[in-house]
Amino acid sequence: MTNSNAPSSVSQWTGMVQVDDTALAVTDTGGHGVPVIYLNGQFATQGYWRRVLAELGGEWRHITFDERARGRKSGRSADYSFEAAVRDVDAVLLARDVDRAVVVGWSYGALVAAHWAHRNPDRALGAVLVDGAYPYDWLDDAMEQRIRKLFKRMGWFTPLLRPTGLTPRMTPAEQADSNIELGRLSRERELGPVLDGITVPVRYVVASGTSFGSRGDEQERIRTSLAAVTSRNAHIHSTKVPSNHGAILKKDFRAVAEAVREVGLGGGRR
Repeated sequence: MTNSNAPSSVSQWTGMVQVDDTALAVTDTGGHGVPVIYLNGQFATQGYWRRVLAELGGEWRHITFDERARGRKSGRSADYSFEAAVRDVDAVLLARDVDRAVVVGWSYGALVAAHWAHRNPDRALGAVLVDGAYPYDWLDDAMEQRIRKLFKRMGWFTPLLRPTGLTPRMTPAEQADSNIELGRLSRERELGPVLDGITVPVRYVVASGTSFGSRGDEQERIRTSLAAVTSRNAHIHSTKVPSNHGAILKKDFRAVAEAVREVGLGGGRR
C-alpha cells in the first residue's frame, strides 16, 4: 500500500539556474528527504561541502551551488552585493521547486543564511551557521585599508587559478568590496537585531584559532560576541570545535552534519 502522505521522490539534477544577469551552477541530489541548501564561503565553491554531504548521506536532499563568478561555471555579474547573494538563495530554491528547507552556511554563507532564516521564518526549517555571522565591530578604517591591500597583492596570481575554479572571476577591487561589505553587515548594530529576531532553530558550529588574513587573537575575540546572542535568543545554540576557520568543513564535518540533523529532524518533520 502506498502512503499518500509520504513526500514524493525528486530526481537528481545538475544544471544552470538563471538569476538576474547571470546563471548559477546548481547540484540537487534529489530523493525524498528534508531539503538542505548549502551556502558557501565568500570565495569558495560547493565542493567544500562534500564531506558533510557524505556524512549525512542519502536520507537528505542536498542542494549546493556556486555563487556568482565562483567555481568553474557560474557566470560573472554586475552585482556581487550581499543582497544579490540572498536573492540567489530564493532563485535556487524556486528553480528546484523547494518551499521549505534547512539553510546551512559557512563563513560569508553563514551571514547569508542568518538573514535568509530571519526573513523567511515560514520557509526556514532551521539554520546551521558554521563559523560566521558573529555580531562584532571588526571593520574600521585601518582594517578596510588592510583588506584592499591584501586583495590587490593577491591579484597577480589568482587569475592563474581561475580555470580550476579555485578562485573567483572577480577583480581584486570587487573581492575587497565584498569583504568590506561583510564587515559592515557584521557590526553588532546591524547583525544583532537579525539574530535576535530569528524564530527557527539555529545551531552555530564555532571554530578555534585564526583564519586567513587575521592576526593574533582577532578571530577568537570576534567569536566571543556569540555569548550575548545565545543569552538573548533561546532558539540559538552553539558548539565549539577544535579546527580553525579554513579547515572546519574538512576536519569537523561530523559536527556540522550533527547540527544539520538537530535542526532538520526537529523542524523538517513537524
